Amino acid sequence: MRCCAVVQSFASEHYCIAVSGGFGGGGTTFIGSGFAVPGEGKCTPWAGWTKAYSTVILTTTGTGCLSSDGKALTVSVSSADPDLLGAGAAVSDYIELTRENSKEPFKGVDSGGQFSGSAEPVTCSSELLSLPSTHD
Repeated sequence: MRCCAVVQSFASEHYCIAVSGGFGGGGTTFIGSGFAVPGEGKCTPWAGWTKAYSTVILTTTGTGCLSSDGKALTVSVSSADPDLLGAGAAVSDYIELTRENSKEPFKGVDSGGQFSGSAEPVTCSSELLSLPSTHD
């Protein structure tokens, strides 16, 4: 009898969005593990974590959608961290990024919700991608 091999899959790409200066700059950074900007008029799941304050890491899930003309990316997420927010509590954020045409990179616009402020896509540095085993 043959059996199956266990396959582990790890996303090689991440998408990072800094809000109000981003993590390490006085703000917050949302890290989408394996997130890629969807096609025009499409949405894709967002799953990952959010780094806030100096040591807080929240588990974050949601959806990112690209407008039909490819000019606006909206990311709507919910984040949880029982140590920060309390058991069973979650917070929401809505991030908007725009660009002049579908060939240009996105520029920051705004983020509304728990971690509100100016938003912009940023390079996912090793500091942002470091996910410690223990955190606040």
